[in-house]
Amino acid sequence: MTDTTDTPVADAGGKQPKSVRVVLLALMIAMMLAMLDNMIIGTAMPTIVGELGGLEHLSWVVTAYTLATAASTPLWGKLGDMYGRKGTFLSSIVLFLVGSALSGMAQDMGQLIGFRAVQGLGAGGLMVGVMAIIGDLIPPRERGKYQGMMAGVMALAMIGGPLVGGTITDHWGWRWAFYINLPLGAVALVAVSAVLHLPKKRSEARIDYLGAGLLTVGITAIVLVTTWGGTEYAWSSARIMELIGIGVAALVGFVFWQTRAAEPVLPLHIFRSLNFTLMSVIGFITGFVMFGATLFLPLYQQSVQGASATNSGLLLLPMLGAMLVTSMVAGRVTTNTGRYKVFPIAGSVLMIVGLYLLSTMDTGTSRLTSGVFMAVVGLGMGCLMQITMLVAQNSVEMKDMGVASSSTTLFRTLGSSFGVAIMGALFNHRVQDVMTERAGALGSTVTEQSAQLDAKSLEKLPVLAREAYQHAVSAGTHSAFLLGAAVAVVALAAAVFVKEVPLKGAGPKEDGAPDAPAAQPPLVEAV
Repeated sequence: MTDTTDTPVADAGGKQPKSVRVVLLALMIAMMLAMLDNMIIGTAMPTIVGELGGLEHLSWVVTAYTLATAASTPLWGKLGDMYGRKGTFLSSIVLFLVGSALSGMAQDMGQLIGFRAVQGLGAGGLMVGVMAIIGDLIPPRERGKYQGMMAGVMALAMIGGPLVGGTITDHWGWRWAFYINLPLGAVALVAVSAVLHLPKKRSEARIDYLGAGLLTVGITAIVLVTTWGGTEYAWSSARIMELIGIGVAALVGFVFWQTRAAEPVLPLHIFRSLNFTLMSVIGFITGFVMFGATLFLPLYQQSVQGASATNSGLLLLPMLGAMLVTSMVAGRVTTNTGRYKVFPIAGSVLMIVGLYLLSTMDTGTSRLTSGVFMAVVGLGMGCLMQITMLVAQNSVEMKDMGVASSSTTLFRTLGSSFGVAIMGALFNHRVQDVMTERAGALGSTVTEQSAQLDAKSLEKLPVLAREAYQHAVSAGTHSAFLLGAAVAVVALAAAVFVKEVPLKGAGPKEDGAPDAPAAQPPLVEAV
């Protein structure tokens, strides 16, 4: 069946019809649900632990969600390709809302972890569904206009998440941090059900359960290695070595099986496109850098510069604001010209420079200076965040739109997991070394449980230990951001080899020019 839409893409003047605008609003709400959740829950976690107990299982509240999201992402994309985008997307919203409601009703930490996994399974389909449906509705040439919307939602989630989480927890209780998803999800559910009209599909092929299982095992092992390595277990411990062995074996088996499966969950032929492969690499690096930066920047500003922890989301405003503006400009330029190669290259360069500048921060760096450095990183990420998805979708046939979207999302998710784990391990190690050097046995005692101290704990330290900790955090962020800059060089190398394949769809209409023909599905890049 030809994968076209019944929902009109644009009228003769190029303006989006009302039905499409309503659908896009619903998609943005669903995207916000997926991104906002962890930001809100992070603020509420101390209260949750205080009521439910189970401090030793605290990390699993986040890990269970992350694991389920990463493992289910490719499967959601394939289900959308096989059985239709609308029904699959609605199913993911329902599953996410069920998980949210159950999480809000949890009576102990074990229940909360299990219900968070259910929520994560739904979240895996939210981001993929949004990207794939936009790929169906909007031609690649016009898709750049909506980069600003997606970047805006991302910035809003990162800035507003901690503030909303703190407010909800303080005034309504932590359970409403989950219940708040229900009215937002209901709006998205009703709008998508009523307005989005995509062709119904029914594939005769069976789901590749073996492939899905092998991929799930492989991804789970990788995420557990990056989550536990250097924290729960030493990197050289038997448990970590076992997980690495299981992960490698499962992924090798997955690749082998995908060459033989009748309907593979992740068709390997999409990687024959050089552009798609390069976008996967760039997406991985972007996730690596972005989530590492959002983890360590608030920590540095709170510990070293004395900023309030309550407003931690606002501390990222220079980076996220720059990312939003650049993403909007990049989208508009891409729509008007059809050219995009300059953005991955410029974005990678800016990201390298910005991360290097962040690595030079010390105990004497002012907030204004650090804000400028963050803005440089934001400019770079703004050039990369949505362009990677746009080029990846333009590099495959319409029948593979779902797996292309899910694969790109998966690589970014894995990049963020690796970034947080590796940069975190390096940061913690450096903090502990510097604390021992500057404060001796007292410094070692202070950080033996955790290298990351909250504001209240920091105020209780003796002056010597507090000053040592500020220098230690500066040294830790130096190492983490320097590593990020080195990793970003890989993104620049990949960007150089991107081939500028024309984006399909009409550009801006010139005066007196005849109406542009209807948009056709994206061409597959010939390699």
